Amino acid sequence: MSNDTTALVLALATENAELRAALAEAQELLIEIAVDAGEMHARLEEVQRELAVTRADRDAWMIRGRRQAS
Repeated sequence: MSNDTTALVLALATENAELRAALAEAQELLIEIAVDAGEMHARLEEVQRELAVTRADRDAWMIRGRRQAS
């Protein structure tokens, strides 16, 4: 191989290694984001359940209050 060809192959190999490292880092970040999103989704479902219970309790109190006011 000529010096130019060797330099080109080395440059391509270096760029490939850098791109692979960047890809691996991006994949790790995406995994972290996915885990965080899953935790947030679970928390949102929990809050929605709590809200439903709170609304039911409120409605029950409102009905009792109306009955007592009558």
